[in-house]
Amino acid sequence: MKLTLPENTLLHLSDFIAANLALNFPKERWNDLERNIISASNEFGYKEVEEFIRRIISSPLTREHIEILTAHLTNNETFFWREHETFELLEQKILPELMRLRKVEKRIRIWSAGCSTGEEPYSIAIALTRCIPDIKDWNITIHASDISPRILRTASLGLYSQWAFRNAPQWLKTTYFTPGENNKFELIPEIKNMVKFEYLNLADDVFPSPVNNTNAMDIIFCRNVLMYFTEDRFRQVTHRLYNSLVQGGYLVVSASELSVQNFPEFTAFNVPGMVFYQKTVKKIRERYKTTFVDQPPEPVPIQIPKTEQPIERIKHEPRKIEKEILKQTPPTYEETLKTYSQGNYPEVIINLQKDDQTLEEQILLIRAYANEGNLGDALKKCEQTILNNKLEPRLYYLYATILQENNQLTEAVVSLKRAIYLDTNFVLSYYALGNIYQRLGDVKNAKKSFAIVLSILNKCEGEEILFESEGLTTRRFKEIVNATIQTKELI
Repeated sequence: MKLTLPENTLLHLSDFIAANLALNFPKERWNDLERNIISASNEFGYKEVEEFIRRIISSPLTREHIEILTAHLTNNETFFWREHETFELLEQKILPELMRLRKVEKRIRIWSAGCSTGEEPYSIAIALTRCIPDIKDWNITIHASDISPRILRTASLGLYSQWAFRNAPQWLKTTYFTPGENNKFELIPEIKNMVKFEYLNLADDVFPSPVNNTNAMDIIFCRNVLMYFTEDRFRQVTHRLYNSLVQGGYLVVSASELSVQNFPEFTAFNVPGMVFYQKTVKKIRERYKTTFVDQPPEPVPIQIPKTEQPIERIKHEPRKIEKEILKQTPPTYEETLKTYSQGNYPEVIINLQKDDQTLEEQILLIRAYANEGNLGDALKKCEQTILNNKLEPRLYYLYATILQENNQLTEAVVSLKRAIYLDTNFVLSYYALGNIYQRLGDVKNAKKSFAIVLSILNKCEGEEILFESEGLTTRRFKEIVNATIQTKELI
């Protein structure tokens, strides 16, 4: 398609977008850039596209404007059972293996990052239902996030046209949807209720974090998202996704994003029609030059559908590290905190196995346990620490986030109220409380909690780091809260 905008205009626009939105539009993609910017200018109400471009380049953009632009500049087109090889792998190998590993605790956490209008996370929910006969006895988390509150509201409705099923198997629509009005098909409640949609900006927001439920994931789907980022932002986001996975967890990307060079922290496995990536002991050992003992065999490449052997995968318990690799002098709290920020939670847990832990070290250990998916150890350590620090609100907040991950919502509410009693300005506790009330269907108290969050944030400095948020600024958190209210229609 021939360009209608001057090349110089598109060059300035692509440079501006790379610098401000971290989205990459090299010259070979200027046709896409032109088409998308015309669409964005129409939504903003501009008749002249070049006038719109001059406006966005010359004036400060609000967060809302940035997110509308990003929604137009990336492709939100998707459909059910997209790249069917991915779902064959999920059903035939990955989920059966997870079920085997989690047959006692019966807990699986999956994140659809950049979920668009919901076809991907709902497809994941359908795959889980097909694979797990007693699924009601399992604690299943399907966390679906996107940058656009408007798209998330659409996704939460579970209403789709025939076009959404264009490459899906026939059984999917007939089994899991009912005909609705205006030639739409409505997802059955059993599947729709399995997915929780949340606002998140992959390029800017802090993760992994219990604040946005992005920690301790078994599987992350991030398809047709990473390819839009600049090289620097790509590396940053993939590193954070790596840290969001438990040991042995999987990252699933689209066929267009497959490259071992793009994901150096992961172990790549070839499967007919695709490649998938896993967070393994081998790569952690290479990355940190660390020797592990008692380690199981490395995972082996999967052959579909010939073999019946399960994938040998690393269990989620932290590995013991040989004593000789530990420093003669125990690492300081600051050194251990740096290790934690790098996502090496097993080493953090080993470093903090000592009798004379400070309160800060105990809190860091609880977080490391939780991010490794060891909820039992996290809860136990939190309970022990609370016994000796009964007036510390952070512990009750941490305890609540772990209880929430374990689907113990009523107990989590009690713990959050204790945190708020001890610190009436503990904004994250009010935010977590609002999210739980919303999940419980208590709209009145959800609205009340979010209103308190905003009233506290309005009194804070914009770039002040939010208490207990692991780096989130009050300005950004206010934007997140407003987007959450819009997404969940709690206005």
